Amino acid sequence: MADPRGPQRPAPRPAPKRRRPVRWGLRIAGGLAVLVITASGLGHALVDGISGSIGRVDAFGGMQGRPSGSKGTNFLLVGTDGRDGIDPQEKKQFHLGGAPCHCTDTIMLVHLSQDRQRATVVSIPRDTYVRLPDATTLRVSGGSRAGRSASAAPGGSPEPPAPTPTAVTGTHAAKINQAYALGGPKLTVRTVEQLTGVHIDHYLEVDFTSFMKTVDVIGGVPVCTAVPLKDSFSGLNLPVGTTKLDGGQALQYVRSRHVDGTSDLGRMQRQQRFLAQVIHKMTSGTVLRNPLELSRVASTVLGSVRADQGLSATDLISLAQSMKDFSPSSSEYVSVPLSVMNYNVPGIGSTVKWDAAKAGKLWAAIRADQPLTTPPPRSSAPHRAAAAPVDVDPATISVRVANGTATNGLGGSTQQALHATGFATPGTATTAHQRSAHTVIQYDPRWDRSARTLAAALPGAQLQPAPGQGPVMKVTVGADFTKVAPVAMKARPQPPGTAVTGDQEVCP
Repeated sequence: MADPRGPQRPAPRPAPKRRRPVRWGLRIAGGLAVLVITASGLGHALVDGISGSIGRVDAFGGMQGRPSGSKGTNFLLVGTDGRDGIDPQEKKQFHLGGAPCHCTDTIMLVHLSQDRQRATVVSIPRDTYVRLPDATTLRVSGGSRAGRSASAAPGGSPEPPAPTPTAVTGTHAAKINQAYALGGPKLTVRTVEQLTGVHIDHYLEVDFTSFMKTVDVIGGVPVCTAVPLKDSFSGLNLPVGTTKLDGGQALQYVRSRHVDGTSDLGRMQRQQRFLAQVIHKMTSGTVLRNPLELSRVASTVLGSVRADQGLSATDLISLAQSMKDFSPSSSEYVSVPLSVMNYNVPGIGSTVKWDAAKAGKLWAAIRADQPLTTPPPRSSAPHRAAAAPVDVDPATISVRVANGTATNGLGGSTQQALHATGFATPGTATTAHQRSAHTVIQYDPRWDRSARTLAAALPGAQLQPAPGQGPVMKVTVGADFTKVAPVAMKARPQPPGTAVTGDQEVCP
């Protein structure tokens, strides 16, 4: 039987001593580094040793006129699209061909609250329309890798603070991901700071290789989907249900833009969902409780991170100690609100413009250290498992149940549980003609999406096509039956600017 996780990546080759940033095409790899750094509770000796191996970049030197007054701690996380150092076999296996643009494929701003009880992850679309300084401006203001920032896009992003005076003020239209190619980390930081008014405290740059290694070293990450996800561009091919992804498969998942019509916006939401799963796994598993495993994870992540020169071992220890109780519900995720989804710029292509009013409120909340989501009211009622998102409304699916076991009443209780989670269950449960070792769902292939929705409520059930049966699903409860899992119609993709908490994103 084929491995449900798909082809496995061969053992990684020893990494070269020096590696340029590698394309990873996602907005969450830096989040893995921050998570390991802050949630691990590393000891001083371990952190001192590991932090010495972190690659350093000058992300802030000589910058003037920066925003002030931001509370909490703000990280800017970027991923670049270089491809040097990638094994040719892995390039082919994970669809990483093509010429790099040497720009940021990923930009995230992660805000850690002053009390260290909350993290807010803001995804900044890589196609955000900005105006970047011309090459002459960069030379006059201090070099092509450290120039001054972009100005706000007219009619798009919120008005930034006044730029630092310079002898030349020429700018040109661009996408925000081109700031790195033009001015490196400094121009990237400066661009984000002026567009948002948020002071950036630390800069992290994480590559493709470190992302795959991190996922592998924590033992893979589960993701769940109510519909098959297939993208020929990234090579992603996931079935319905929950799949545990290794590093290469995870990279395909977070890079995919062609699984539906939501393109880059849908990809940002999948990336945020993946990060929520990572947080859940790190905080609920054994990684943080096992010093040896923790050291291995931390060494893998931090050994390939590039960071600003001011991110010290003391910072890492302080963050780790203050965030030891971090959990999925402690995090919230949002992307920048947009007003124009397809603003065409000659010579640049399709860009997106921010909704000035809504984006302004978002960044004001970040600067003021305010949460973007309202905590649910506390309840003394027993905890109820989260409902798995499904593609078809259970209320539109009729199910008839037969008991194929020796357990009296199991058919009736199963039918009641299916009704409780929303399925239509006309009539009463019956007794199957013969005993069954497995729970089976018989369905007409014309209603295959309804069958997959029902299968999500019956973990482990076998799907058995029955052409001509019609729209009614027939369930035979077998000896392997365990439970009826709650399901609910999956939410439509959240519009940019709608914040959700991590516990809303994890698999049930």
